[in-house]
Amino acid sequence: MTQKPDQRRLLRAARAAFVRQLRAGEAASLQAGLARLAAPHLQHSKIVASYARYGDEIDPSALVTALRQQGTHIAWPRVSADGDTMTFHQCAAAALESGYRGILEPPAQARAVIPDTLLIPLVGVDRNGNRIGQGRGHYDRAVVALRAAAPATHLIGIAWDVQLVDHIAADPWDQRLDALATPTRWIDFRLT
Repeated sequence: MTQKPDQRRLLRAARAAFVRQLRAGEAASLQAGLARLAAPHLQHSKIVASYARYGDEIDPSALVTALRQQGTHIAWPRVSADGDTMTFHQCAAAALESGYRGILEPPAQARAVIPDTLLIPLVGVDRNGNRIGQGRGHYDRAVVALRAAAPATHLIGIAWDVQLVDHIAADPWDQRLDALATPTRWIDFRLT
């Protein structure tokens, strides 16, 4: 079985190759498809924490726009100065600023909230909802803290279709996704 660092490296390479081969306008079309597919599944969410795209991640902006049109409040992750803790804050997307590792995040004065749904970026995901992220554990630790306050917090992975694989080498502390949204499918892992 492939170890996690090797699997992460291979999945990053596959994602980058997929994004590089997209024709002009194709990424935007796929991201619009993701929004059309995922927004109806999130219509009962009150506060959704999204993320600002980094590198080759799929951009959730079209989905965020659709959620706002449904009346959903949007929050964004913010990583502490020491890089250890992730919290969620409400602000307009235009107010995001460069933060941890250059990733856009809410300003320090933005209001902290407890979202009921998290849109989670990933490097890869398997058919059981096991996700492999960037390797720093920010989302896993944040989810444990969130679920201590709000046990029903939903975890929705957001990905290109190429990121869905047969098996992810999950560790005991990894938080399993409830569902996955891609441009072509919605998979509810709670049903599998």
